Amino acid sequence: MSASLPLLATSATTGPIERVENAIDGAFTPVSDAVSAVIFAPVTFGEISFPWIVSWLIIGAVVFTIGYKFIQIRGFAHATALARGKYDDPTAPGEVTHFQALTAAVSGTVGLGNIAGVAVAVSIGGPGATFWMIVAGLLGMATKFVECTLGVAFREEHPDGTVTGGPFRYLAVAFRKLKVPGLAKVLVAVYAVAILAFGLAGGNMFQANQTFAQAENVTGGADGPLGSGGASLIFGLVLATLVGAVIIGGIQSIAKVTSRLVPAMAIVYVLACLTVLAFNATAVPGAFAAIVDGAFDPEGVAGGIIGVMVVGFQRAAFSNEAGLGSAAIAHSAVKTRHPVTEGYVALLEPFIDTVIICTMTAVTIVVASPQSWLDARDAYAAGESPSPDGVVLTSDAFATVIPWFPVVLAIAVALFAFSTLITWSYYTLKAWTTLFGRTPGSELTFKLLYCVFTVIGTVLTFSAVLSFADAMLFICALVNILGLYLLFPEVRQMLRDYTAARRAGEIVPIAEREPTA
Repeated sequence: MSASLPLLATSATTGPIERVENAIDGAFTPVSDAVSAVIFAPVTFGEISFPWIVSWLIIGAVVFTIGYKFIQIRGFAHATALARGKYDDPTAPGEVTHFQALTAAVSGTVGLGNIAGVAVAVSIGGPGATFWMIVAGLLGMATKFVECTLGVAFREEHPDGTVTGGPFRYLAVAFRKLKVPGLAKVLVAVYAVAILAFGLAGGNMFQANQTFAQAENVTGGADGPLGSGGASLIFGLVLATLVGAVIIGGIQSIAKVTSRLVPAMAIVYVLACLTVLAFNATAVPGAFAAIVDGAFDPEGVAGGIIGVMVVGFQRAAFSNEAGLGSAAIAHSAVKTRHPVTEGYVALLEPFIDTVIICTMTAVTIVVASPQSWLDARDAYAAGESPSPDGVVLTSDAFATVIPWFPVVLAIAVALFAFSTLITWSYYTLKAWTTLFGRTPGSELTFKLLYCVFTVIGTVLTFSAVLSFADAMLFICALVNILGLYLLFPEVRQMLRDYTAARRAGEIVPIAEREPTA
């Protein structure tokens, strides 16, 4: 996910375009500042301050981890079996397989935050931030289990075979328990508006902007072929066409693309990181030692252990979206008769996003560019830089092995951004239909609008709009986790029933099923 990362401006922002940007940003600034001041209000312990919303997410993850008896550990093997299709039932209601639902959801979380955001975390909190990032990712697996189980359990199946699920359905059930007239409708609407706002800005325009910026940088920057006037508009039109070609077919089309794109881009990126580590093999043990030592005995990090812990937790929370409910929208489209099965599959998300991808980025930076992150940390601590440039740090690490490796990084960023674009189109479509109704005309109107915002994203840069969108996304966390607490007993009972059915031999892998006549 791209939340809380600086926007890279494109070269096209001059003259009239710049005036349009300033006007829109100026109008949004008061609103953005007011909402952000509440959502990202700091909790202070001595010299350490961090957004309260981070503690809200982490506390929820701890509660669910303990409440469901470390489901992310004892259910990991079964989760991988489900994701590999060993229990798939093609006749079950739904639109996509377990693996396709997983890759669609992962494509919405794995993005620039896994590359630039992790580098920023290492620069601010040192290698020890990686340790706490992993811990937060492991805890977040339990939250994903809960929200995605509920996403399937309370989904609505439409006559045409499509489904609508996720928080738009289970939050209504949760808040009706409070027996306050109208409260459920209001909170579901708040959640839908928040998802829609972030999807159009952070999930769409920001990703489009980053894709063009990376392409421009790789081709020679402002002096290259993409630095000329009008290049961003043409690029945006091409990108929007590609996005439209995918999203017009709905979740089945999106899942088909992400089921191929996500594994490919993850493999390319991880192999690139492994190549860097192989060239620096002697330094790898020291890097892991620095990660563990830095977690409990950090040097040069403001706030000591608490400071480095906060940095790691915050990066994980901003990266894997556990607790925001967004991933449950994609997972609810799975073909299954047992909601808990998708809860198991979903818990793999933070493991892939945070424990694997984010950790690979952090270790690569620590091993290959030790001086770069040390210099960035010292500059940040001295107040010389408001935000370390994470993309540059990661790119520098890649370049230490092979000079053209930053091109690989640029390709990875482009793929991550594109996959995020198409997945968030589905999330925001469901928010749109929740607010404005589900008709063919309404859905087509939204898809066209989404593609228009893709073009806008490559041409314009709205810092205040994106700050507002980030804050809106974490409003989702506030509403969603409240709903998860209210539905805690229902998930526990579903888990017990599913476990009992497995033990009784009622649910078995495909290979063990008796052939039907």
